[in-house]
Amino acid sequence: MSIQLEKGATSVKIAQGLRDFPKELYSLENSLEVLDLTDNNLSSLPDDFYRFKKLKRLFLSNNQFNHVPKVLAKLSKLSMIGIRNNQIKIFEENSLPLNTRWLILTDNELTALPNSIGSLKFLQKCMLSGNKLSFLPETFTNCTNLELLRISANKLEVFPTLLLSLPKLSWLAYSANPFCKKHPKIKDKLKVVSWEELEIKQLLGEGASGNIYKAIFKKEEVAIKIFKGEMTSDGLPQEEMDINISMGVHKNLIDVLAQVSNHPENKDVLMLELIPSSFKNLGLPPSLESCTRDTYPSDFKLSIKDSLKILQEIANASFHMHERGIMHGDFYAHNIMIDKNYNSILGDFGAASYYELEEIEIKNALEKIEVRAFGCLIQELLSLCKENLSNKEIRDYLIKLQNKCKNEVIEKRPLFKEILKILNNLL
Repeated sequence: MSIQLEKGATSVKIAQGLRDFPKELYSLENSLEVLDLTDNNLSSLPDDFYRFKKLKRLFLSNNQFNHVPKVLAKLSKLSMIGIRNNQIKIFEENSLPLNTRWLILTDNELTALPNSIGSLKFLQKCMLSGNKLSFLPETFTNCTNLELLRISANKLEVFPTLLLSLPKLSWLAYSANPFCKKHPKIKDKLKVVSWEELEIKQLLGEGASGNIYKAIFKKEEVAIKIFKGEMTSDGLPQEEMDINISMGVHKNLIDVLAQVSNHPENKDVLMLELIPSSFKNLGLPPSLESCTRDTYPSDFKLSIKDSLKILQEIANASFHMHERGIMHGDFYAHNIMIDKNYNSILGDFGAASYYELEEIEIKNALEKIEVRAFGCLIQELLSLCKENLSNKEIRDYLIKLQNKCKNEVIEKRPLFKEILKILNNLL
């Protein structure tokens, strides 16, 4: 198989059913920064793969690897590694470069992580959902820069409390583990609507867990979410469906109207309230460079008053969720929708997890993890605000609140009840 490469290329993507590593790539050993070999049949990397000294990002998803290639540790500039949906069982000590910032090992067969994971001081985003992990090593507590962690759909018998000491952890998903109980409200029966009663219209959006369509039900416009049923980076779509059902009604959340039966392909389907077309996403997902931080259009600006309204409404929704023992897990501006009057709706519960309200210590600690994400949101919205001396007092209060929410001493962070009180007093 002949592979044509541009001389001096910095980025290469090849998906041609490769069984062997293409030696032609060595012609780029002094320039290549991004290599994407997703969707092939590779099972190993050559021992001299370290020749790609400038490599920063490597993607090997949807291949046949049964191990994390140990040669990666020799690539000092490599910071993003994605090896999703292989059959990885072997993860030896010291297999990763110390520069690793973003690690994706979703949907493999890992039963344990090496103790050397704790040496990854720059690790910010770690995605491990859909493996067979029964514990996390104690050294995980050394990953003090870790902000986003996905451990859903593993074999964890107890909640790994060591996570509660990580000073920057903000986005956590852990559903569908043996220790997880179902939300008690899941027993509340939703109205059931048959697929035949719906008139399906256009596709509104596609996500990792499913597709959303506009539909007509008894002359009313509604939204229909058809779940894919496949493992996502956040976890299992069934868990998202359960959380949606258990969420209850709130003006700043998307309400679930009914469960839909008799889908022609037997898929899980929910009927949701239709968000008016006047709403748009507040932010855009993180880029490869920003890693754990949302991005925004360069011309997007807010006033302090508009930011305050968004924060108050989203804190209200968060308080409602945590009062019901629900952690959103993906608390980002790109999951918030706003209209021209800055009315806000929090959506996308693919990373949401349930915890038991009776376990006060864990409950408060989990809520304070989400509070740090809220602090990041305050910081981002303030960065979008135009300078206005008349609102300097409100800005100063919000900066103080942001610092409280992001306090690295987790116990000193406020809960959403206190946050809501502060914001209500500023309005």
